[in-house]
Amino acid sequence: MFARSAFRAAQPLKRGLLLTRSYATEPAKGGSNAVAYAAAGALGVGGVGYYFLNSPSGAKVEKKAKEELNKVTGPPKSAFTGGEQGFVSLLLKDVETINSNTKKFIFHLPEDDMVSGLHVASALLTKFVPEGQKPVLRPYTPTSDEESKGYIELIVKKYPGGPMSTYLHDMVPGQRLDFKGPLPKYSWTPNKHEHIALVAGGTGITPMYQLIRAIFNNPDDKTKVTLVFGNVSEEDILLKRELAHIENTYPQRFRAFYVLDNPPKEWAGNKGYITKDLLKTVLPEPKEGNIKVFVCGPPGLYKAISGTKVSPKDQGELSGILKELGYTEDQVYKF
Repeated sequence: MFARSAFRAAQPLKRGLLLTRSYATEPAKGGSNAVAYAAAGALGVGGVGYYFLNSPSGAKVEKKAKEELNKVTGPPKSAFTGGEQGFVSLLLKDVETINSNTKKFIFHLPEDDMVSGLHVASALLTKFVPEGQKPVLRPYTPTSDEESKGYIELIVKKYPGGPMSTYLHDMVPGQRLDFKGPLPKYSWTPNKHEHIALVAGGTGITPMYQLIRAIFNNPDDKTKVTLVFGNVSEEDILLKRELAHIENTYPQRFRAFYVLDNPPKEWAGNKGYITKDLLKTVLPEPKEGNIKVFVCGPPGLYKAISGTKVSPKDQGELSGILKELGYTEDQVYKF
């Protein structure tokens, strides 16, 4: 089964939490998801062509067209090849303010017909050198498609005292930043797991979105996905329109639960922190077999949900809510 029996109908949870949708066979009935759907519809997002290409049928047509094009022209060149490649300087093309502390940065690749060279799941290392000080390094997961030509996008939240996020937020188009990669994370192949669960907080959504996008862009990948996404306020929910579109397009395979620390009065979603009660209700059970739970977010989220990661190569011990619910270390990956 994709989900527990609790998915069949909306149920009240302890401490005031509420599941706002029946499991994904029904359309949204109000709440934050419905607002996102309405906004996406009103904006049009490029019209009928956009929705066709982002539908299951459109994805098959697009994949076939790319395969045929690659047979003729060969695969596009990659800006980042890993290995011994050094840092590559990229030009900042545009900056978009998302909310009070988060911006989207669009960087131009060295050639217009290049792709990033990233694979799922992987990230890029950024670098700048303050005058007279040691280099500042910080990994980020781009939110642009791995096959996008000529550019990459980063969504970055500015943290108090965060040297790289502060530097980025002070940048203006025309300046440059050094990148290196890709940095391999979790190697994904279609249908690697029957069902994955993603527990994210804040900008921890970016590697999750990389996985989600890869799965639903591939018509051969039938993986089922459950997302639990915690934020402080409604304006902090990043990529909400994109997630809502995927949930509308694949209602039997993808569903998202949003949790807000400080929700507005009209909020019909989950309130407070991501709790054991919520995860027990919406995540696939550990005994279901071929599942995987991914975690990414601020230190407090790791500590509560899965335990902290020691280093990029050391996942550390599993602890927190996921261990209490019976998941094993093999079933959990910490980005």
